[in-house]
Amino acid sequence: MNGVHDLGGMHGFGPVVVEPDEPIFHAEWEKRAFGLLFATMAKGMFNLDQFRHGIERMDPVHYLSSSYYEHWLGTYERCLVENGILTRGELEARVRHFLREPDAIKRLPRREDPAFKEALLQLVAEGYSTHREVSAPPKFKVGDHVVTVNIHPAGHTRLPRYARGKRGVIERWHGAFVFPDTNAHGLGESPQHCYTVRFDAEEIWGRSAGKGDTIYLDLWEPYLEAAVPQGG
Repeated sequence: MNGVHDLGGMHGFGPVVVEPDEPIFHAEWEKRAFGLLFATMAKGMFNLDQFRHGIERMDPVHYLSSSYYEHWLGTYERCLVENGILTRGELEARVRHFLREPDAIKRLPRREDPAFKEALLQLVAEGYSTHREVSAPPKFKVGDHVVTVNIHPAGHTRLPRYARGKRGVIERWHGAFVFPDTNAHGLGESPQHCYTVRFDAEEIWGRSAGKGDTIYLDLWEPYLEAAVPQGG
């Protein structure tokens, strides 16, 4: 979807401020927010593409004024409610409870599950591959000229707005991976072939781009169409 989250090529947001000696987490709650991602997804409460799409649907002002892990908390709430794990009323009641009794967090019950703990630690360390085997052969090969489709879906997509309708060349084929555009909406994994596509920076950014600069994007096959080489 087109939204404030898709900032590529936009101006006016000021410089990126680099914090000297930035800690991994700025507060204890950020650690918890990080851990919740792996715990909830490992239990099948939502998938990674639903997680991303939830962030995309944040109120634009809230998105720009909130921190990285606040984005995570916002999408947890949305995904858990939309998937029927919690109700909005239950969440709001819990918030009121901890506002009245901040120390209640210290009295939360603990449930030990060593096997699940080890599985989560392995997931954090190694990640989870979305590579899938498919019978259909890839449509493109290295060296093929392609053009990205010019789409503006209301749902989730990993084709950035700045790269739509642009000409490039297939640099590498990676195999098939879960297709975010369907997986984010409960329409199945629908794995599609994925490619690294090479673009001249001027094709993406116009004459303001650096001469000779190149941009590489990993893109799924449905985002691409065959193109005749320019001048060919």
